[in-house]
Amino acid sequence: MAEQKTNVMRFLAQKKIKYTAHEYAHGDEAVDGVTAAERIGIPVEKVFKTLVTRGASKSIYVFVIPVAKELELKKAARAVGEKSIAMTHVSELLGLTGYVRGGCSPVGMKKLYPTVLHLSAEELDTMVVSAGKIGFQVELAPEELIKLTGGKFADVVAEG
Repeated sequence: MAEQKTNVMRFLAQKKIKYTAHEYAHGDEAVDGVTAAERIGIPVEKVFKTLVTRGASKSIYVFVIPVAKELELKKAARAVGEKSIAMTHVSELLGLTGYVRGGCSPVGMKKLYPTVLHLSAEELDTMVVSAGKIGFQVELAPEELIKLTGGKFADVVAEG
């Protein structure tokens, strides 16, 4: 059976960015990131989730943080120069990004939004993010993700 390629995988290949695809079994619903990490056999510290937020200015921002962590909204707002940040409603996700909940990738969104990767990614050789479809992940170098998204590293997660 041929490997199923997502739009994210095609986009990375087109940009000649080296990646490793990972696939995991799932039902109709998205699984949480920790479960996805376990299913693909990758340490949880290397697997990141993509969160889409809206600032007080109504601008959209993307945060890529470890799956076992929570976004701290005050730190996130400071990182992007906003007074405040709030999570977008799940019903807005598809329209803003082209992705569904559980399959949201920082790669290949409909528009290029300001993107922040958590500082811990800077220490890794590779990190894992969604491949744009539930059940699919891609592993790539954090520097490549920063280049692709025009992003930056910042401390945006809650302690503990």
